[in-house]
Amino acid sequence: MSHDVSALFDWLVDGAPGAQTPVEVLERMCPELVERGVPLARVAAFVRTLHPHIMGRSFLWRTGGNVVVKEASHAILSSPEFMKSPVARVFETGAEFRRRLDTLESTEHELLQGLAREKMTDYFALPMRFLSGQIHAITFASDHASGFSDADLATLRHVVRPLTRVGEIFALSRTAVNLLNTYVGHDAGERILAGKILRGDTDVIRCVIWFSDLRGFTRMADQVPPATLIRNLNELFDYQVPAIERHAGEVLKFMGDGMLAIFPVGGRQVAEVAREALAAAREAFESLARGNAGRAERGEPELYFGLALHVGDVTYGNIGGANRLDFTCIGPAVNLAARIEALTSKLGERLLLSAELAEHVTDPLQEKGEHELKGVRDRQRVFALG
Repeated sequence: MSHDVSALFDWLVDGAPGAQTPVEVLERMCPELVERGVPLARVAAFVRTLHPHIMGRSFLWRTGGNVVVKEASHAILSSPEFMKSPVARVFETGAEFRRRLDTLESTEHELLQGLAREKMTDYFALPMRFLSGQIHAITFASDHASGFSDADLATLRHVVRPLTRVGEIFALSRTAVNLLNTYVGHDAGERILAGKILRGDTDVIRCVIWFSDLRGFTRMADQVPPATLIRNLNELFDYQVPAIERHAGEVLKFMGDGMLAIFPVGGRQVAEVAREALAAAREAFESLARGNAGRAERGEPELYFGLALHVGDVTYGNIGGANRLDFTCIGPAVNLAARIEALTSKLGERLLLSAELAEHVTDPLQEKGEHELKGVRDRQRVFALG
């Protein structure tokens, strides 16, 4: 016999209405199980995700406390400590795992040893098998003198069935967000999830445009192996992307050795957004300098990139073929930013600003003359930081 958890079971079967996050699901489920007689003191769920840096997340509930959420990197999966853990065993075998903690041997995993030191008496891990076949896990620990009874174990098995489906729904939603954020950017991802998916579904927005390009890419491509070329490009983008995102920018596209990003103006003043873009530029060049110092120590050639900043209106949204769309921005302002960036090498400057953006910048600037740019009707004045 199991405990009467029919109301909780039905709530989970219905998709946990009212719960907007996995945290809210656990905050209702765990105390309700305790109220129904299951002697829970600790519950931990482990759900893997599809993300280039994050292996997955853990959700930890303890009696009388809030649910704590942590993220783990892919390196965790191959660490010796994790590979010997009960959770890794569940991931690998898809089978239940149980240990009495009050009679634990000293050779058992440190996680179990730690729970035993906390006066836990019983540990029970269950697989959460998604429809894709991927196995996730949830673990339960008790501090009751006699641990879990057969009825307790039956109840936990019963409840985990619909919990797995709810967990899968949340996991799929998070995977969609992760992938959209990774491949099109946070703002573009939010717009797509909100329904901006039709071809031609665009908006005109005002933004500061960031256009950067690796110096000497063609020569490098001829001289180094493809794997080294890709590593250099990734390293170069690593200097820029975090700085852009820290200052409310949005990376839209990688174009070979080039990158396009925007800092939307929205309801702010252009001068404020310009300060953010310039702060991101300074951080990116500082990161580049640190990286080049490390490359010099390793005997590797230094990397350099040119950067143009401009402000203007762009068409932002879905562009492409009937069944293959790209979420990006286009317009004369983007073209101008690209042409100004091409001047950085010619003028020996790492950063150039358009005249339109220079009007909103309070930093000391040096005018670098008027220049005729391909595809741009009028000659353009450009500025460097003083």
